[in-house]
Amino acid sequence: MYDIAVIGGGIVGLATALKIKEKNPKLSLVIIEKEHEVAMHQTGHNSGVIHSGLYYKPGSLKATNCINGYKMLVDFAQKENIPFELCGKIVVATRPEQVPILDGLYERGQQNGLTGLKMLDLNGLREYEPHVQGLKGFFVPQTGIINYKVVCEKYAEKVQKLGGKLVLGQRVIEIRQNEKISMIITEQNYYEAKLVINCAGLYSDKVAQFTQKEPIHLRIIPFRGEYFELKPEKQHLVKNLIYPVPDPNFPFLGVHFTRMIGGGVEAGPNAVLAFRREGYEKLDIHFKELWKTLTWPGFQKVAAKYWKTGLGEMYRSFSKAAFTKALQELIPEIQSSDLIPGGAGVRAQACDREGGLLDDFSIIERPHAINVCNAPSPAATSSLSIGQTVAELALKRF
Repeated sequence: MYDIAVIGGGIVGLATALKIKEKNPKLSLVIIEKEHEVAMHQTGHNSGVIHSGLYYKPGSLKATNCINGYKMLVDFAQKENIPFELCGKIVVATRPEQVPILDGLYERGQQNGLTGLKMLDLNGLREYEPHVQGLKGFFVPQTGIINYKVVCEKYAEKVQKLGGKLVLGQRVIEIRQNEKISMIITEQNYYEAKLVINCAGLYSDKVAQFTQKEPIHLRIIPFRGEYFELKPEKQHLVKNLIYPVPDPNFPFLGVHFTRMIGGGVEAGPNAVLAFRREGYEKLDIHFKELWKTLTWPGFQKVAAKYWKTGLGEMYRSFSKAAFTKALQELIPEIQSSDLIPGGAGVRAQACDREGGLLDDFSIIERPHAINVCNAPSPAATSSLSIGQTVAELALKRF
């Protein structure tokens, strides 16, 4: 029997396990992951950006964990010799109605403690990105790039050195609980633990339901983000990272340009409803999962509210010309022929019954379980801080 079982071998689960073992090495711990490698889903499909904490409501879990996690991640990468670069980014308003939102974002960054923000006119923007077009923007020095799969592999290595166990290729199908112990049943085996920590990402709501009798109040809605890459001969158009002003009503940042730590430049992502939770291709469909999404009362309210935005994102998904047009708002020189298909990721977006797309992290505690039910971007940047937060909740029980 283990003291703690962590379900999920993505970056949040691994960071949580690492923080628990660092704080109390005597506790026995197992990480149970359904894939044959760590970081196979959200973590392994993201664009590798180290976020600064610019966008998040001051004082929110997102803001505090991102800012703390940013420092912890940079320190960790330096100590463990993981390649990263703090290259900074620019945020650009391309239309007059975006300027007040940009100004508000600048103020929010200052409220969140970011130093060195620099407001820029078009000439100033072009000192950072010579090919950009815009009315106004600002520079954020704290943004960077890293490979989060490499970070996860290092977390896993350190957890195991501290005596933790990593079990791969075992999907959890049930959790049975009595007054003292949880039995975590996988397709191949079972594991007993005093405490379950659910970091199952795209399936966190399903695993959370295993830990309680009453229905949980949220559902994970999967949104696929698709990327293009710039052809090598056009990568000079982007020096570092270029972001648009985000739609304040929609919890996504809009298509942007990201130079990657391993080389190359990504353009994207859009945000379209995925037809299965791990649906990385346009036509990946899991009818049971899709039906559960479409019949969730909260999703129906979201669809009614954002149908125009959703249709636009879907159109961009199937029309390279429309995707290119969105990118041309930032860099007019970009042509459709400059873009080659890149990867795709699926974001686990929690949605409540009332149609609220949860913007902040959601951690639900139960007598024998801690469920991390919403850990959207910037969860990778924030991983060590989130891990520390969850570890502290766990350690109070021992």
